[in-house]
Amino acid sequence: MREIKNILKTKAEEVETNLEKLMNLKEETAPRLTEAMKYTLLSGGKRIRPVLSLMTAELLDGNYEAALKAGSALEMIHSYSLIHDDLPAMDDDQLRRGKKTNHLVFGEAEAILAGDALLTYAFEVLSELELDPAAKIKIIANTAKYSGQQGMVGGQILDLEGENKKLSLAEMQKVHKAKTGALIKAAVLNGVYCSDYSEKEEQALLAYAENIGVLFQIVDDLLDLTGETEKMGKVVGRDEELNKSTYPKLLGLNAARAAAQEHADQAKTELNIFGDKAEDLKALVDYILKRQH
Repeated sequence: MREIKNILKTKAEEVETNLEKLMNLKEETAPRLTEAMKYTLLSGGKRIRPVLSLMTAELLDGNYEAALKAGSALEMIHSYSLIHDDLPAMDDDQLRRGKKTNHLVFGEAEAILAGDALLTYAFEVLSELELDPAAKIKIIANTAKYSGQQGMVGGQILDLEGENKKLSLAEMQKVHKAKTGALIKAAVLNGVYCSDYSEKEEQALLAYAENIGVLFQIVDDLLDLTGETEKMGKVVGRDEELNKSTYPKLLGLNAARAAAQEHADQAKTELNIFGDKAEDLKALVDYILKRQH
């Protein structure tokens, strides 16, 4: 089996190159806005969401180029959410990927507009996918659903409302399913919709995505408690500072780690219908489980 770190590095570089190409705008109305968009979008990161789109399309022998564009659009949406999430009105963070947050460099108004511009540009990119019209519409609808009020944005509201409250496990999972898990589901499903697939394959990959969404959040919660600011590229301990409900807080460290392992195992089980073809996606699960930043 190929080394998963090398696969992720290669695919992340493909995404980076495509994002740079997309941001090389032919018509630039406001150069400072473009600079603010690039500041966060091109600041690195693991690019897990677009990589998931690519790996899913690969698994199903789908349209790799379309998956790259769809994944890049989703990364724009993810980046916009980070810009807005870091604002003083929300989490008021100072550090993101080892750099000052967008609003500290460009100002709050400019940061808000940079996020708005990334969100809208993402849908322009999706509208230009070279796919069957029905598949293209499905990807646009899927992305809108999971990035909007039924997904990430709805989860962000629940997250803000949950500060300084003791949430039950079910309430906390509802927050995370939307805030973190929704874009991961969108990423996997966009890879599916760039391909020919059966309903059984779609459902298996959706269940896989749901489990790694939860896994990603549990590991994130653990790292915020046990990680290092230098490695994380952001200030750790913010969940405690904002008095947020987290898996370690509700379950304890050991039970949270056990829950992470359980979701990792279930994610891999969902892929068994694909046989050996899914080995890379299974290896990605272990990478998420063991990540240090």
